[in-house]
Formats: sequence, structure tokens, C-alpha cells
Amino acid sequence: MRRHRVHEVDTDDGVTLRATVSGEGPSLVFLQGVIGDGDLDWRALVPRLADQFTCHLPSMRGRGRSDEHPNLRIDRVGQDYADYVESLGEPVGLVGWSAGAGHALGLASRLTAVAATAAYEPMIGVLMDEDERADLRHALTRGRDLVGQHQLAAAMRAVAAHPFTPADVEAAEHSGYFEAAGDYAPHLLQVFQQVSDYDGPMPEDPEVLGAITSPVLVLHGSETTSLFTRGAGHVVAQVAGARRRAIPGAGHAGPLTHPIEVADELRVFFNSIETLG
Repeated sequence: MRRHRVHEVDTDDGVTLRATVSGEGPSLVFLQGVIGDGDLDWRALVPRLADQFTCHLPSMRGRGRSDEHPNLRIDRVGQDYADYVESLGEPVGLVGWSAGAGHALGLASRLTAVAATAAYEPMIGVLMDEDERADLRHALTRGRDLVGQHQLAAAMRAVAAHPFTPADVEAAEHSGYFEAAGDYAPHLLQVFQQVSDYDGPMPEDPEVLGAITSPVLVLHGSETTSLFTRGAGHVVAQVAGARRRAIPGAGHAGPLTHPIEVADELRVFFNSIETLG
């Protein structure tokens, strides 16, 4: 059995997206968060699923093995992921974390190839209160200052302090996650800048979520911040039949800190999907 290979997809604006692929069985496509890349974000979790599923780990443009491009708008990145899913030519399950969870929900609303979606703590900006917005602005300002000082891992740590719990930050630090993702710090700041300038449809819009007809599982940590528990409730309220599960002891970084528990939930969910595979 081939354990690891690479799948490539060319976009209509000249970018080649590349994904590490491992395992055998029905296809699951894992969409990264905003800090790391496909391999970094899912490296602890995927080995626990590759015995039963073919796991695709695409990195967004400018991350991992994928080509760089200045256009990082949310709709452009969403189309990249749509191109990747459709290139597989079969029904797939989607798994997304944070920003990737939003993209997964957006794809589920418009692609017939999506058989089911699992969203771990989607980032839903419209639910932020003023204190949360101020905290994010502070994190990004601190990250920008540290990039200017060429302290890239520290910049990632500063930005992560907004969505991560203190336990998440400690665990990510111990695992070397911020060091591994540090080179992406300037790219991350560009992503946030283009998100703030974007005024089009968002994955969390009720019209988008209401268009999803395939099964949806929303996961969140039991110890996460209220923003993400509110986000889980928002998705479940808008998507007919969506299920919600909490991962005991986890925060926003559950795929890094609690891979066994998250993988167990994913295995049960996707094994229940008759149209997958």
C-alpha cells in the first residue's frame, strides 16, 4: 500500500496547489487553519484515520508545497479548495479547522461532490463582540511588530494568542508548531488584511449555511472560548440537521492537542455517511 503521495491541481490564475495524500478508502479533504499548512495542522490527527480513509492535506496558496500568489481573498482561496475537491472526481468528506472550517462549510453549500462536512470551531467574525475585536487587533499589531523585527515564530505565537487558550499556546509551543509555521507569518498578515478588505458573501452567512443539504458535524472544545461555542451554535441553528459535539478538555487547537478524540469523532461521523466513497 502506498503511504504518502502528492496530488496537484492547477488553478485558473496560474497557481499549482499541492497536497500530501495518505491512506486508502473514501476520500477526506482536510482544510487548514490560518496559521500553519496542510501538513502541519493535521500531522497529529491524520495517522489515526489513514487506515480507513484516503486523507488529502492541501495547503492554501503560499503555504506548504503550493505556489505563492498575491491574491489571498477569501473567495479566491475558497475557489482553490473547490478546484481541489472537484479534481478528485468522487464524493468526498470535508474536514476544516477554524478558517478552514468556514471554507468547508462554504464548499458544502455549493458542491454536489461534498458528501458530508465536519467543522472544528469555525471562525465567525460577525459574532465577535467589541472586546474580542480589540483583542484580535492587538494580536495582529503585535504580530506585525514582531515580523518587522524578524521574530517570525514569536509573531505566530502572538497572533495565535487570540483564538488559542493558554493551554493551546503551551502545547503548540512544546510541539514546535510556531517554529515550524514561523516562515508563514508575513503571509498570515496578508491573509488577514485581505479578509478585512473583503465585502462579499461569507461562509457563515445564513443564506450560505441554509443552502447546505448534506450532513454536517460541528466540533468544538469543551474548554474553548465563548466565541467558538457561539460559532458552533450559529452553524447548528442555520444548517438543517447539523450535529454538535464537544471534545472534552480541548480548546481551539483540538486537532493539535487532542488528535485521538477528534479523530474518533470524525471516524464515527464519516462512517455513517452512505454516500461517501
